[in-house]
Amino acid sequence: MSTRNFPTALGVASVWWNEHGLTRFHLPDAAAKIIGGAPPLAPPAIEDVIHRTQNHFAGKLHDFADVALDWSVVTPFQKKVYVAAMAVKPGHTTTYGEIARHLGLGPEGSRAVGVALGANPWPLIVPCHRVVAANGKMTGFSAPGGISTKTRLLALEGAELPLA
Repeated sequence: MSTRNFPTALGVASVWWNEHGLTRFHLPDAAAKIIGGAPPLAPPAIEDVIHRTQNHFAGKLHDFADVALDWSVVTPFQKKVYVAAMAVKPGHTTTYGEIARHLGLGPEGSRAVGVALGANPWPLIVPCHRVVAANGKMTGFSAPGGISTKTRLLALEGAELPLA
C-alpha cells in the first residue's frame, strides 16, 4: 500500500492506495506539516484525486463518485451505505433515515447507517459529512474536528445549514 500527504487550503490531507484504488483518505489537518522535499508522483489516477481535492478545498467543488475505491476494506453493508452517500452531491444533504429507507431498512436502520458512516475510510470521497439528523442537526462526525469540521465542509459546499 502506498501513501501520499499533500497540501490543501485547509491543511495537509493524505491518501493511501493499492492496485484496486483508494484504501484510505484523511481530511486536511491544519496542524500537520509535510516534512522533506516534494513527494514522488503517485499514479495518474491518484494525482487526479489529489488535484481535485486541492481544488475542492479551494472552493472549486468536485464530485468524487468516479474515484476508484478498494471496496475490500469495507463490509458489503458499508459499501451499500457509501454508494448511497456518494449520490448526495456537493451543496446538498440527506438524512440517515433517508439512506436507510433507500436501502430498504426499517426504522432502526438509521442507526446502522450512522455506524457505517462513522467507519468511513474515505471522508470527502464518500461524503459522509452530507448526512445529517432527521431534524437537520449536525450529528455524528468522527473525523478530526468533529461537528465543526462537518459544518465547515458543508458551508464550503454551499449547503443550507441549520440555525444554531
